Amino acid sequence: MAVDISNRISQALTFVDILTQRAEQQSEQTAYTFLNFGKGSDTSLTYGELDLQVRSIAARLQCSGHIGKPVLLLYPPGLEYITAFLACLYAGAIAVPLYPPHTERLLPRIRAIIDDTGATTALTTAKTLNGIERKFGAQPELQHLCWVTTDDSSIASISLDWCKPELDEHSLAFLQYTSGSTSTPKGVMVSHGNLYYNSLAIRDQMGLSEQDCGVSWLPIFHDLGLIMGILQPLYTGYPTFLMAPAAFLQYPLRWLQTISERKATVSYAPNFAYELCIRRISPEDRTRLDLSHWQVALNGAEPIRNETLRRFITTFGPCGFHPATFMPAYGLAEATLLVSGTRRRSGSVVRSIDKTLLEQHRATDIVADHPHALIAVGCGTEVIGQQIAIVHPESLIKCQSAEVGEIWITGSCIAQGYFHNEEATRQTFQAYLADTGEGPFLRTGDLGFIRDGEVFITGRLKDLIIINGRNHYPQDIECTVEQSSPIIRAGCTIAFAVEERSEEQLVVVAEVRLPQHGLSEDEAEQMLQETRKVIRRNIAEAHEITPYQIKLVPVGGVPKTSSGKLQRHACRASYLAGELREWKSGTPAMRPQTL
Repeated sequence: MAVDISNRISQALTFVDILTQRAEQQSEQTAYTFLNFGKGSDTSLTYGELDLQVRSIAARLQCSGHIGKPVLLLYPPGLEYITAFLACLYAGAIAVPLYPPHTERLLPRIRAIIDDTGATTALTTAKTLNGIERKFGAQPELQHLCWVTTDDSSIASISLDWCKPELDEHSLAFLQYTSGSTSTPKGVMVSHGNLYYNSLAIRDQMGLSEQDCGVSWLPIFHDLGLIMGILQPLYTGYPTFLMAPAAFLQYPLRWLQTISERKATVSYAPNFAYELCIRRISPEDRTRLDLSHWQVALNGAEPIRNETLRRFITTFGPCGFHPATFMPAYGLAEATLLVSGTRRRSGSVVRSIDKTLLEQHRATDIVADHPHALIAVGCGTEVIGQQIAIVHPESLIKCQSAEVGEIWITGSCIAQGYFHNEEATRQTFQAYLADTGEGPFLRTGDLGFIRDGEVFITGRLKDLIIINGRNHYPQDIECTVEQSSPIIRAGCTIAFAVEERSEEQLVVVAEVRLPQHGLSEDEAEQMLQETRKVIRRNIAEAHEITPYQIKLVPVGGVPKTSSGKLQRHACRASYLAGELREWKSGTPAMRPQTL
């Protein structure tokens, strides 16, 4: 039976076909389990139950005229999010994954997306809707929406009214709004074909099969959590255990404990999550972990640091974690998700690059113990159906093999463009090589190089810091800052340039967490002053720059996107507006941002 369904899935081009076939052939097999960790019972859905619930919601959408129209999804983490997203696909509607607002800070993003999509309907749960009405009932944008609570028992009675929509690979499946790490969020138009071909590429690159088992805490409204945590298991046919992002952030042990207890083989996270596990899982807790079944530990969505990989292997190697389990990868929403990745159990590839020549956009090998050495982590090889070119961002001509340039991509996984934004679509999705006319390519805005087929990412084109005629990657400076003191929070440092006295100057903003007890105000201030001195000295020694300003802010003071990415442009804007809140003695810690 497993062979038969696998063959049929390989011929399906939409997730509507994939789920209906799995419901027919594997009705009793568990698809997803959501872990609540004492806040209620764990919940599960089989393929049969999932299909029935999805049909019911889809029938409601079809009856109310939502075929081909955007529908907002505003759910907390849970299985309801999954059924609502798949229901939009079943209905032929366009899903718009979002996160329900719980603070005023999130409202501007939601307003912008409502305006951009023209959506008139939002799906959610009754409890979530009550919370939104209580906090934001006076907001006109939310008042004008038609709210549908999908946990309403009356919806189940209309499942027989569902009609399979007429879809092809070009039909629009959902809008993945970019995180806004560098600009105003834009709706990436992901087609049913994009989803299918990227899922095929992921399965091929990672060697996934129905014998695998997944664990994910990543937010479902983000592309990595949605596609790797929800759609890929459905496409390949393996069970997945899910948890809320907060469950991991509060107690990182839960992630690895679940992998251990469920004998999971596949899980994934940004670099900071592995760093968090190193710092916050005690030696005693590690003795109870068995990570020997883990075979795919994808690391992506933010700069991958070799030091983190090395320390994680050292820390959790005694728990059975094999070095070859790490799978560095590169992707972005505009390419659906995965662009390149390491092959299963092949391990990570690193190169020692001369960082002084890197400032001149040259990738030149150097011995690892050289003072100018930068250890770059490879993000694997390009996946099937994709072609990567390294292009000079100004001349629009392919770079030589030893040059660093902008990463351009073409292939079946490239999304259809930005919703209602023809100019941005033309600039980003319709690039052509100046000398050959080859194209169209997707311009990623990421800088990198390819060596022996391996893709290396060196930074963002618009984030480059140019001081005294030299190029500096903010990630390198941020890494130096984080290593300067244990009170600096990992993954919470931003470096950028501002113009002062007719020159470009370096500004650093870093979150700090001081001991909650045992420090007087004078001692706290002294610790902050000493930290600034160490940061200034380390930056001067490592990068030959004297920082203009070093701002130490409380927890939550560094702006991040909803998926946890650093917002360098937003941080720079806050600095210029004088809105950064520096840490001072007696200042209560700000509330951490959730992923």
